[in-house]
Amino acid sequence: MRTIITGFIAGFVSVLIFHQLGFWIANELGLLKVQLYNMRPVPPLGVPAILSSAFWGGLWGIVGAYVVSRVPLAVDGPWGWMLFAGVFVTLVNWFVVLPIKGAPVGGGFRMPGVVVVPLVYAFWGFGMWLIAGLTRRVMRW
Repeated sequence: MRTIITGFIAGFVSVLIFHQLGFWIANELGLLKVQLYNMRPVPPLGVPAILSSAFWGGLWGIVGAYVVSRVPLAVDGPWGWMLFAGVFVTLVNWFVVLPIKGAPVGGGFRMPGVVVVPLVYAFWGFGMWLIAGLTRRVMRW
């Protein structure tokens, strides 16, 4: 249960901080045009898009907490979380989520998004690592 709680908190909070910060940096550099902290309601429940993203980030955090803790020590810690989010989550987003939403696979693999999005996701993964560690320390786990 501790892994589930830690993973969810890490993924949820990291979306609100690191994921959005990563996209803000990409916006400021003129690489992408992403609406930050989007409050537009999304179906089916009509919750703000940012809360939907944070919820899904929390679910990915649970998966990451289980997966990263079982990888070889060479990629344990921040590298494991960054690779998990930057590679695995990106690939699932490109090849599963986007087609379900009716978008082209990989968002059409247009530049610079094809490079920037995995980097932002890796930054989100770094945030999950930090927040998971902080959560464990605060809860004395």
